[in-house]
Amino acid sequence: MKIALLGTRGVPNNHGGFEQFAEYFSVYLAENSHEVYVYNSHDHPYKESSFKKVNIIHCYDPEYKIGTAGQFIYDLNCILDARKRNFDIILQLGYTSSSIWHWLMPRKSIIATNMDGLEWKRSKYSPKVRTFLKYAEKLAANNSDYLIADSVGIQEHLRKAYNKSSEYIAYGATNFIGPNPAALKQYELKEFEYSMILARLEPENNIETIIEGYKMANTSNPLIIIGGINEYGLGLKNKYQNDSRIKFVGANYNQENLNNLRYYSRYYFHGHSVGGTNPSLLEAMASNALIIANNNIFNKSILNEGAIYFDSQEQITNILNEDSYFSLKEKNALLNRNKIDHEFNWEIINRRYEEFLSGLIKTKP
Repeated sequence: MKIALLGTRGVPNNHGGFEQFAEYFSVYLAENSHEVYVYNSHDHPYKESSFKKVNIIHCYDPEYKIGTAGQFIYDLNCILDARKRNFDIILQLGYTSSSIWHWLMPRKSIIATNMDGLEWKRSKYSPKVRTFLKYAEKLAANNSDYLIADSVGIQEHLRKAYNKSSEYIAYGATNFIGPNPAALKQYELKEFEYSMILARLEPENNIETIIEGYKMANTSNPLIIIGGINEYGLGLKNKYQNDSRIKFVGANYNQENLNNLRYYSRYYFHGHSVGGTNPSLLEAMASNALIIANNNIFNKSILNEGAIYFDSQEQITNILNEDSYFSLKEKNALLNRNKIDHEFNWEIINRRYEEFLSGLIKTKP
């Protein structure tokens, strides 16, 4: 295949989930003799023209100057460049700022789009922005040649909303080996005597529900909340500043530290309620965490019997007060690590993408 990955800030990853996937998958393809191109923002710190045999195309990205609107110009620049290169396949990762340019996509290339999560449900956006995001989702669903869903919940949504079939391919992870408690010193924590949240501080991640449940519980263990302190997060930090157990510690991008923090936590709260297969959930599964997850189709389709579920702050309080679920840690961890090995391992995910995309070329008229 001659294939391009479009829709990320670029590789190597220094931003988020799609960038992480783009790095792993592009390198995998290059190692398997495909001709691979990844579009990088000109503002990306990596300036070379190739990365581990992956071709890097740098396109002008004015986001650093004009904010979010710059993403639309960056995607336009990427698409205009792609028109010159005769790709067999263009794999779009997300659609938010690229779908409005669908009519400019190269007609000879197969366009496959990973539809991401239900971005228009995120309450951090204004009503106008949410309306646009739903419109952008519709454009991507109706104007891509093929759709990819990274969760069965997204797959079902695409079927019901647009009568569109999609290929289910999840995100990936690698099981964590070799825990080291030294990582706990940064936050003055003791093994299995703290709980944690690792998430963007947004309402749909149920941060406040978890904190309220924690606040009412009898436990003396701290709750460590890891995530960049945005406006919403600052409001929560101020609201709960008098409870010494609740600690907002800011962002942490050191994967080794995060793996150890998850491994040694007593309870790991995953409140995400919008989106597909969340990368941080798979990483928690791979890190032996005992997961307390929000009760929704996105989480349950991944975790099944490997987690305890909550719908309310009262349930959080009861889980902490009874403290009986900790005895399930090893059992649940084994279930989840087996899933990582046999369903969500990066080698498996990369191969499924490769087989799916290669199959599209073989069946192209």
